[in-house]
Order: sequence, then C-alpha cells, then structure tokens
Amino acid sequence: MDVMTQMLRSALLLAALLFLPAISSAQQKTIPLSLADGFDFPVGKPDAKGYYISRGLRLRSPAHFGEDWNGLGGGDTDLGDPIYAIADGIVVFSYDCQAAWGNVVLIRHAYRHPKTGQVKFCDSQYAHLHTRMVKNGQYVKRGQQIGTLGSNRGMYAAHLHFEIRHNIYIGLSREAPRTLEHWAAPSDFIRQFRKLKSEWRKQPTPIGTYRDYHGRRGL
Repeated sequence: MDVMTQMLRSALLLAALLFLPAISSAQQKTIPLSLADGFDFPVGKPDAKGYYISRGLRLRSPAHFGEDWNGLGGGDTDLGDPIYAIADGIVVFSYDCQAAWGNVVLIRHAYRHPKTGQVKFCDSQYAHLHTRMVKNGQYVKRGQQIGTLGSNRGMYAAHLHFEIRHNIYIGLSREAPRTLEHWAAPSDFIRQFRKLKSEWRKQPTPIGTYRDYHGRRGL
C-alpha cells in the first residue's frame, strides 16, 4: 500500500470517528444474534419479481443513499404490497418519523464474510412504509413480513426506499462519509451474500448504537 493510500485511509477513518453520533455507554450493549444464512430482496421475495429499481445509490451530490423500489404496474399500484426482512436480525428502530421519512424500520444483521471468515454487521433500512408490523427489539427471520409499501401519506408516488449500511452508527442521522466503507449498494450486497453457510452459534452483536430518537410514535 503506497503512502498516499495510507494517508487517505487514515483520513477516512478519522472522519468516520468524528461523524459518529454521540452515544452513551448506557445505551450500548451486545446481544446474542444468529448469523444470517443469506440475504434476499425486500420486495417480491425472494428475487424481487414484479419490481424494479427506479433510483439507485448515489454518493455524490445530490446524494441518494439507497435504492427506490417500485412495482412494475407503476403509480400507486404497489401501495400496500408486503415488505420483507432481507435476512435474520433484530429490529433496532421502528418509528413513525413523519416529515420526509414517514414510517421507518431498521434491522441489524450479523453475517460471516465467506472470504475473510470475519463476522460483520450491517443495517437494512425500509422507509416511507404504509404500515409497520414489527417493534423495537423484535427478532425477525429472513423473508418475514415487516410492513407494507407506502407513499409517506401521499408525499411521493408509492415506493420502498431501501438502504444497507456497513456503518451501524448512522441511524437516521446520515452523519457518515459518503464512501462504500459506510454505505452499501443494496442489490450488489444482496447478490454477493445471497447464500451463506448456516451456523448454530450466536454472535455478540452491538445494539444501542444510535443516538436517542425523540420523534414520533414507535409501534
């Protein structure tokens, strides 16, 4: 690795640390969580049949940190369609945030990287939901329905705003550098880890990594 690359990586790491939300030690803890045995798509399970990406990941300005999924019928024909957890995990955020977000669910996943053998963590976000069907602290299974596709009370044409984050401190704050070290291209990530080896042993997984949310209603 050349000197310039080392300096860039160090700068990115420092920026990431500076941008992390302030979290109290009382909030943070670990729980035993089953490793994901693979990842599916959040609509048209398991292969997103009947849906397409109308807008993808863009980390340059104007940024778009995930994918917008729409039904092939167009308009609001997909309003109320089921939304599924992409993998086993635990719900770390389920609120009606109103404003531009509407109903939002975030799920934390643990998985073993097949090339490095390391246990990794990521968060999947499902936004603008019509309804939420899971609550904070609830364990979910791959393919379990967690809500329905919405339009944030008519603010948008119905669609799912879907994100996957490598950085598990982001929450709704978006305070992280705009690099692929922090944000995943969702469909690429799912295809890469579509099928993983099943393991019985649970792994200690950090939760309580978001700053306190003082917005609207939980479930």
